[in-house]
Amino acid sequence: MITAAIFPGRYIQGPGAIVRLQKLIPRFGTKGLLIVSPSGYDTIYPEIRSALEGSVSVVAEKFGRECCDEEIARLKEAAGSNACDIIVGIGGGKTIDTAKVVAHELNVPVIIVPTIASTDAPCTGLAVIYRQETGTIKRVVFPRRNPDVVLVDTQIIADSPVRFLVAGMGDALATWFEAESCMRKYAKTMTRERGTLTAYTLSHLCYMTLLEYGVAAKRACKANVVTPALEHVVEATTLLSGIGAESGGLGAAHALHDGLNALDATHAYYHGEKVAFGLLASLFLTGKPKGTIDEVYSFCESVGLPTTLAGLGLADASDAMLMKAATIASGEKQTIHNERVPISPAAVLAALRAADIEGISRRDG
Repeated sequence: MITAAIFPGRYIQGPGAIVRLQKLIPRFGTKGLLIVSPSGYDTIYPEIRSALEGSVSVVAEKFGRECCDEEIARLKEAAGSNACDIIVGIGGGKTIDTAKVVAHELNVPVIIVPTIASTDAPCTGLAVIYRQETGTIKRVVFPRRNPDVVLVDTQIIADSPVRFLVAGMGDALATWFEAESCMRKYAKTMTRERGTLTAYTLSHLCYMTLLEYGVAAKRACKANVVTPALEHVVEATTLLSGIGAESGGLGAAHALHDGLNALDATHAYYHGEKVAFGLLASLFLTGKPKGTIDEVYSFCESVGLPTTLAGLGLADASDAMLMKAATIASGEKQTIHNERVPISPAAVLAALRAADIEGISRRDG
């Protein structure tokens, strides 16, 4: 069987790393279009502008908050009218996805500078496009290549709200479990081939890194300081999780996220928070041993990830409401079918209830 793996072209991480844009932009182009999130435009861009002034030619555009066709067209026009031949995306998930698509459609390089570590989106080769009017998902775009550079300034991450880092840990926590399921089932990954030994190994390293350094990393972020623990966890949530998700494969946790995300009550919660609870439910769906269940619940409790439905705004969720989520999660094209157990909406509903009961029991003693 053919195996495959995909990676970002270059990954750079560390405190103060953002000044490396001074050397990176000229390496890939002559003039850069900086797409900067609204918050980053006010807080981070002044430092970048100062570092690049007089040495690198750039034009900055404040991101319009939605990754939609209208915003992509506006930014493509800005790049063309200013003769920009490299795109730099600076911000969170939607800013990053927009930069990827603009670069893809213009066929120019892209540098990604995440300002939070809440998902593994910076390293991946996909982008979600939304409808401008409703904010609902319109389509998913797969650029011809992953980002040319992912540049992570860990001081910027340390200065961001702690909840973002914890959500990133929730997203990354599922990486090994989903990759292991794909490995055992010989399932195809986002590469459209089976995963590689490298991807499976890095997925496991992602999990072990979180267990070892997660609590200390959260404390460092809360204090706005960069420590080795924070560095390790940011690498796990960004690079290791990104490689694992694309090249190791996805399973029940992300499918359950999609189901939970369809419930209005969960919209105030982050992607990684819903993935984390999806993982907890998947442990019961796939019949994991008690030791594994205890280990994952203990980690979630230690860093503050949700372990009950109440933690996602679903304290009073009816069976009918959860069945809606379970039906979406078990849809024909969902990655939940990469698990080695029979899948049905009823089985998924039972797993959601079992995960909630376990979380409540542990919480209440």
